[in-house]
Amino acid sequence: MKAPVILQTTGKRKEAVARATIRKGAGRVWVNERPLEFVEPEGVRQKIQEPLLMAGDRWKALDITVDIRGGGIIGQASAARTAVARGLLAWLKDPELSAMFKHYDRSLIVNDPRRKLPKRPGGRGARKRRQKSYR
Repeated sequence: MKAPVILQTTGKRKEAVARATIRKGAGRVWVNERPLEFVEPEGVRQKIQEPLLMAGDRWKALDITVDIRGGGIIGQASAARTAVARGLLAWLKDPELSAMFKHYDRSLIVNDPRRKLPKRPGGRGARKRRQKSYR
């Protein structure tokens, strides 16, 4: 079966949404119009690289562009790695890679639906409340 010319996938985590575009190329990865090597802090860069490292050298014939909007830096990194992992699975069509991703961390393939609870009356946040005193 012939590989697609261009492939787009998405990943979500909290308020962050990442869109990954994958095409044939020379193994370049760009995150928000910046090469992956220059993404800071290092922990974020490593989080985005996880699916690439697990795929081995098979991604080196692809160019990956990730556009991330919303959320904080860790949420953006998680959304980006989900988008990249989904794109690699769709492009390579390898069931072993899918099983490896699921075994390592299911959130590589599945969006994380958790959201922040809204603040409620009677306290400073979603859970914290003023203490009751009966004396």
